[in-house]
Amino acid sequence: MFEMLSTPMIVGLFVLWFCFLFISYKGQPKGLWTLALANTGERFGYYTMLAVFVLFLGDNFGFASDWASETFSTFLFFVYLLPLFGGMLADKFGYSKMVVIGITIMFLGYLLLSIPLGGATPALVAMCAGLLLVSLGTGLFKGNLQVMVGDLYNAPEYKDKRDSGFSLFYMAINVGALFAPTAAIAVMDWAQESLQYSKADSYHFAFAVACVSVIASMLVYFLGYKTFAHVAGSTKKAVPAKNESAKVQEPVVEETDTKERIVCLCLVFAVVIFFWMAFHQNGLTLTWFADEYTATTSTGIESMMFDVRNLLACIFIVYGIFGLFQTKGYAKVLAGIMVLLSALFLYNMVPGAGVETKLSAPIFQQFNACFVVMLTPISIALFGWLGSKGKEPKAPVKIGMGMLVAAAAYLMLAFSCVGLPAADPVNHTHLADLSPNLLVNTYLVLTFAELLLSPIGISFVTKVAPTKYKGMMMGGWFVATAIGNKLVSIPGHMWGMDLTIVWGTLMVICLVAALFIFAVIKKLNKVC
Repeated sequence: MFEMLSTPMIVGLFVLWFCFLFISYKGQPKGLWTLALANTGERFGYYTMLAVFVLFLGDNFGFASDWASETFSTFLFFVYLLPLFGGMLADKFGYSKMVVIGITIMFLGYLLLSIPLGGATPALVAMCAGLLLVSLGTGLFKGNLQVMVGDLYNAPEYKDKRDSGFSLFYMAINVGALFAPTAAIAVMDWAQESLQYSKADSYHFAFAVACVSVIASMLVYFLGYKTFAHVAGSTKKAVPAKNESAKVQEPVVEETDTKERIVCLCLVFAVVIFFWMAFHQNGLTLTWFADEYTATTSTGIESMMFDVRNLLACIFIVYGIFGLFQTKGYAKVLAGIMVLLSALFLYNMVPGAGVETKLSAPIFQQFNACFVVMLTPISIALFGWLGSKGKEPKAPVKIGMGMLVAAAAYLMLAFSCVGLPAADPVNHTHLADLSPNLLVNTYLVLTFAELLLSPIGISFVTKVAPTKYKGMMMGGWFVATAIGNKLVSIPGHMWGMDLTIVWGTLMVICLVAALFIFAVIKKLNKVC
């Protein structure tokens, strides 16, 4: 009986959690929530597709690791390169206009990917065209949406909430990513079991999920437009939202500071390249590692973490506990209810843990998103407390710390893989049954690094970039990410070497990048 009620119960808890967030962080600009939810829908579709993409290349087209690596990294390269040009267009024609055009193009790309055409040349051409459209659409959508989020914090009353606002925005993005692997696996299983599609064809149903999510993102954007209309940007003077006419005040940047600010941003971009090279192994070598070296089943309490509903309950408990100590009034009441109901939910899910759970490689990608959402209140609370004491590290210091943490993640993985046989880069043979906890813990440490670097880095760009180059500088952030994503293929080409060499290489790269940013930290801190 409880199993039938578990999904409706977790949906109810999710709604309760959102109400709690809205009340607890009511000091944030209203437009943040609209833009965050619009991005959540788009990211859900993107990560649903990305969760299975590298496996699709092997099962549908027979790509070996080298070709799969190049295809995967090239796609990511254009996804993050094109926001540079999207930012330039937005600086001239307006942010909102580019966002709308971008999400429309994205929809067409996912629609093309969702058509099962087999594994011959026409299918390959259709896939490439679909990937190109998704890349182009993302280039117009992603960076410009984030520039609008940054502009919400130009008002004096929101100035000190910029970093926490971007952390909340980043959390919302990862809510979409959290559900993506489960959705991809579920819709593929349904296509194979109920519709009798082959495994190769079932991937297209996962891509079709992205089409639906993009439509949802469009609806949220248009329905909530009034909450952020004053920062939408246009070649004409922007129309302020009601009661917001005096709130948007662009920070004045002296002309003599422009060059120094751009130089500092470029130094940060150089470090960002190597972070994303290491981090985005989640869709490539870490997915192969899950497929070829990690146990394919799990039982007991351990198996509960592979049910996204249980992860959500844990997230609600973390937020509820923080709410009990940090909020007042209705928020504290909601926090207590969340903790009690979530604990009850988990208690009733324990009996089902005795059943053996089948593990699919894409499911491990849910843990990064889960940890981002779960750790966000801890991050905000920690840095808020340090800030109240005047000891909060500046953004460049946080970025350097993030690189050190990323190096630690791959050091842990390298030590754990000593003595394992080398992978088969062509056939991707299953070679070992390591505990799933190893990969989960790796994602946990990498998430600590991501929270120190990604939302803080985006906030740094929107804060430091000269006003007239803001769109282009946000595009520069994505260009750095694009280059890093292209370099993702290097460990992919190394797949087949000793695993300690693969992970050790990534560790050294992260460590060198950290040393570089700390070497120029004084220069970077001056512009903060």
